[in-house]
Amino acid sequence: MEDQQPGTGDLTDSESDEASLAENTAEEITTAEAVEEEPGESAPTEPSAGGSWLGRHKAQVVIAAAAGTFVAAGAFAGGALQPYLADRAVLATKLDIARTAVDAITTLWTYSPEDMDKLPERSAKYLSGDFQNQYRKFVDAIASTNKQAQVTNSTQVVAAAVESLQGSDATALVYTNTESTSPKSKIPTVKYLSYRLDLKRKGTHWLVTKMTTVTSLDLTPKL
Repeated sequence: MEDQQPGTGDLTDSESDEASLAENTAEEITTAEAVEEEPGESAPTEPSAGGSWLGRHKAQVVIAAAAGTFVAAGAFAGGALQPYLADRAVLATKLDIARTAVDAITTLWTYSPEDMDKLPERSAKYLSGDFQNQYRKFVDAIASTNKQAQVTNSTQVVAAAVESLQGSDATALVYTNTESTSPKSKIPTVKYLSYRLDLKRKGTHWLVTKMTTVTSLDLTPKL
């Protein structure tokens, strides 16, 4: 049997087919690489972590900012309120001192022959210390003479003011018109008197510890 070898044409065709297949495969690989590297279609990027958190917590941020503003406003209001309350407390104390001074002077220098003996007891609740004893001695010294002369003394306070206030110590000025009458005199004796009172707080009360006459004007009409 004769050996049969493939003809030249068969080998050529086979080689041609293999070359064509190789070219097609190379084109497919090149096309795939080109698709993967297309500049207009970049891979999507993940959103920023910071932007994502702000978007999710925007309401909380606004609420926290509002709360901070409220706290700051509250602190400002509290700071402004404290001096106001302190001023009101001082004013209330001064009014208490002035009332005590007015009541004390009115009681000390208003009397009649019938109630003069009880004058030290009536005035005791406004006085303290040595001044209380001094006033009692003064009343004891003039009581007999005034009773005989039937003297009636009436004091009207026209003005009063707190001159100073330092802790539990205070001074007050009291301005008065005082009228004295007696059956033995033809006309009433009229005087304008002002006093400076030293007061000291004891518990919740202010008491007079000293009294000084500042002004004494005789306004009695001259006949």
